[in-house]
Amino acid sequence: MKISVLVVDGVFDSGLSSVLDVLQTANELRGELPQPPPAWEVTLIRPDATPVRTAAGHAVTAVTPAEAAPPELLIVPGVGHKQPEPLVAWLDAPERLPARELLAAAHADGVRLAAACTGSFLLADSGVLNGRPATTSWWLAPVFRRRYPLVELDESQMVTRAGDITTAGAAMAHLDLALALVRDRSPLLADLAARYLVVDSRPTQASYAIPGHLARTDPTVAAYERWVREHLDQPLRIADAARALGTSERTLQRALDRVLGVSPLRFAQRVRLEQAAHLLRTTDLPTDTVARRVGYENASTLTTLLRERLDTTPGRLRRSAGG
Repeated sequence: MKISVLVVDGVFDSGLSSVLDVLQTANELRGELPQPPPAWEVTLIRPDATPVRTAAGHAVTAVTPAEAAPPELLIVPGVGHKQPEPLVAWLDAPERLPARELLAAAHADGVRLAAACTGSFLLADSGVLNGRPATTSWWLAPVFRRRYPLVELDESQMVTRAGDITTAGAAMAHLDLALALVRDRSPLLADLAARYLVVDSRPTQASYAIPGHLARTDPTVAAYERWVREHLDQPLRIADAARALGTSERTLQRALDRVLGVSPLRFAQRVRLEQAAHLLRTTDLPTDTVARRVGYENASTLTTLLRERLDTTPGRLRRSAGG
């Protein structure tokens, strides 16, 4: 299978190397399978003739699209910008035009596309994600939603598929993306490569997200987040929250949907589960007590929500803290 990896100026060093390392590892391990898939032929391409350096300043050897064989799959690693303002400035620079045009043309030609982290922004800029589900770095979800309202963003997902386009979450999700692409050809080989690389299955980003960080991008959402934290052990009444914030339930719901794509109830659950996870990692409190401190009647309800929302359990959280 012919794969092109698009390297743009400022490409995220570990993101690029993660994709290449997974594909190389899969190629090296193919011989251990009784019926191995074809090898992956990987070529680094750059949008135009301009030299490319990584975010850490390392020169990258890459060819132009005209010099490479047409790929079956084009992968877009993220770039090194981790905050919204510099990322948006980078995206809006005229130097990004060749990359956007390349992605749009590749998609029109039937090439499969994949991106991780901030690479999803480049895909969205090219228009190929409009009307499709996608994911990206969890902390950049608010700016992604504002910039690309036609994309069905779900930043809780580690990997999202939409037909011939695959996107993955933040930073080390490049590993998850590459393994998912290997799994398309051979689930057995993907599992073997994951074992060699010591990569655990991580179906969701939700356990990594920090609700307070996301809330700060909007004053109404930030005020609601503070109110939820001040009433963690009490029954949640959205009407009471809206009244305390001097707004209407409808306005509050619209703010949460616009910024985070969730309802007030779902966001309150995120805050409560974040606090519950913190208590389970850092204290010896019984799970029933932790549940009541974050507004749930019993340990069973909390355990169910932790499993459904964060893909974890109280026992796993305690073990991860060495308890």
